[in-house]
Amino acid sequence: MTVDITGVVCPLTFVKVKVALEELEDGQALEVRLNDGEPIQNVPRSLKDEGHKVIDVVKSEDGTYILRVIKNGLESTTNGF
Repeated sequence: MTVDITGVVCPLTFVKVKVALEELEDGQALEVRLNDGEPIQNVPRSLKDEGHKVIDVVKSEDGTYILRVIKNGLESTTNGF
């Protein structure tokens, strides 16, 4: 699944990505196209904070970025912490 948030301004950028992730099952990938500046600084960090795994971020020729993330892709602890 791909979501393009290049026309969206912060803080709605993360909201749009979060809504797209809700449509996926755990372990599925999402590709996000986003702009430089606040979106590329904030969205990857917010995704990690929410427990998702950012696979990579690649700068496109047009100056936008492609971010690939796995929903709930971080290993969870089993010791209750």
